[in-house]
Amino acid sequence: MSYRSLAERNAVEAEAPWSERGLPVSLYGLLSDTARRCPDRPALSFQLTSGPGAPAETLSWAQMLARVTQTANLFRRLGVAEGDVVAYVLPNCSETAVTLIAGAVAGVVNPINPLLEAEQIGAILRETRAKVVVTLKAFPKTDIAAKVAEAVKHAPGVDTVLEVDLARYLGVPKRWAVPLLRPKTPSGHHADLLDFAREAARERADVLAFADTGQDRVAALFHTGGTTGMPKVARHKLSGMIYNGWLGKRLLFTPTDTLLCPLPLFHVFAAYPVLMSTIASGAHVVFPTPAGFRGEGVFDNFWKLIERWRVSYVITVPTAVAALMQRKVDADISTLRYAFSGSAPLPVELYRRFEEATGVTICEGYGLTEATCLVAINPPEGEKKIGSVGLPFPYTDIRILHCTPEGGVDRECETDEVGEICVASPGVYEGSTYTEDAKNLGLFAEGRYLRTGDLGRRDADGYLFITGRAKDLIIRGGHNIDPAEIEEALAGHHDVAFVGAIGQPDRAAGELPCAYVELVEGGTATADELRDYCKVHIHERAAMPKHVEILAELPKTAVGKVFKPDLRKRAISRVYGQALAEAGHAVRVAEVVEDRRRGLLARLERTGAVDEAAVAHLLGNYTRPWEWID
Repeated sequence: MSYRSLAERNAVEAEAPWSERGLPVSLYGLLSDTARRCPDRPALSFQLTSGPGAPAETLSWAQMLARVTQTANLFRRLGVAEGDVVAYVLPNCSETAVTLIAGAVAGVVNPINPLLEAEQIGAILRETRAKVVVTLKAFPKTDIAAKVAEAVKHAPGVDTVLEVDLARYLGVPKRWAVPLLRPKTPSGHHADLLDFAREAARERADVLAFADTGQDRVAALFHTGGTTGMPKVARHKLSGMIYNGWLGKRLLFTPTDTLLCPLPLFHVFAAYPVLMSTIASGAHVVFPTPAGFRGEGVFDNFWKLIERWRVSYVITVPTAVAALMQRKVDADISTLRYAFSGSAPLPVELYRRFEEATGVTICEGYGLTEATCLVAINPPEGEKKIGSVGLPFPYTDIRILHCTPEGGVDRECETDEVGEICVASPGVYEGSTYTEDAKNLGLFAEGRYLRTGDLGRRDADGYLFITGRAKDLIIRGGHNIDPAEIEEALAGHHDVAFVGAIGQPDRAAGELPCAYVELVEGGTATADELRDYCKVHIHERAAMPKHVEILAELPKTAVGKVFKPDLRKRAISRVYGQALAEAGHAVRVAEVVEDRRRGLLARLERTGAVDEAAVAHLLGNYTRPWEWID
């Protein structure tokens, strides 16, 4: 059966209740089934560099099963029981995928963004109570090993650090040069330091050395990568992970398909819709360079990589699509069927440019860490509504609600009425999504529907449209302004690549709209021109930006979302700094930090004699908190 409409989506769901699908509960069982069905077909390929002729390692499904078996056995030998946590702080490589799967088989896997600072990595290790950490051995041009060494000093529960050496992917003579170029890693932490490859090779590859219980349980902990501040840690059950894989197999992929995925394996998009779908379907996934889209030459070689691997599906995000559209399609991409985009809204003009340049349609979808990712997608074989994230997947129930802070439902929204998107699915861990119990309070509408914090609507055909973030609302004198209205207007300017609209502090109104803009390569628009553009294209006077600023690059998460906390910090620093200067105070805003209790906090530094009472009176007119550094 195809998947082209809401009716066909409903027909898939009507075939049987989810609980009666007869799917493996065990991730190891799912992988074993695929290895039996297609042992010699390629499972995963990784190339250290981006060139279309660069050396690559390809693992068959039989080899993938053997590597996972060895690694899971290693984790158990190191004392990891079913409820213990294996964290990894790794860029993409074969070992990253193997660790993700094996960690969930032996215990609970905890992927951590290697771009985080040591303090944040250490905080996540403490929050998850990680016992084993898998990370890089010191390697040229990366500080991951040094950051993890520092983080482990502050995570007393970590017993063992396993090091992956990327040098094995290099040919001779480059491999010989690595020991001479390795940066020194600070020592002094308490954990045992072991070589990943050497230790895994000591284990059996043909059978697990422990009983795989085959029962549903929490098997992964993912820290959030969204735009609303400090990471929270979400729990994922095996059933949710397998649900993502089943969707990929049932609706999209076959063993003859190849996916090109330059997204990081610490993020749910790559981990679940991609990796779990390939495990379930037997498809082949290619990871180009450790840094994915951030890797040197990936954008320049992207079309040639599609030709090399005969790619049928591309996994991407809007920031990557924008970069690709600045490069000519210079290879045979006739095998490409679809591109899948997620993590952030896709501008309409970008959608059209990609389709015109490639002849391939982008299927925009929606997922979130808290729901074990997949929620909705524009059906590949059906109507794709530009600006929509499509139809809910089978067994996913979406409601648009007006909720009370405690999770009660005031009312359900009508067709095309904006409210909070709430989701129930096999990927939602009802009542226990976050590791921190306090963060689960009020998180579920009627105790079942995950409150996503996203604002949206559904049209008469059942398509979901995301209109903004509930927490992103700009409240100007009690008037709610959706930042999406500002962002969509400015995104229509031909020189604009990306926009982040936020509320900047204001003495009179509490907040005023503010927009930060990143221009396309070669764009020449000025802030004044963009403000004039807003006057024509923003029809609500209250939503007109008070301040428009052009940045060389907007701050973004690793998967391409505009990171609004950094923009808010910038705005607070600017507004408070200007107010202090205009009042003649010898004070500057040294930094704006995230405080767990008070949110974004301005920290002030004296540059001369200061009337502290006068400063307190001035800043007391704003709603954002502040404090003195000393």
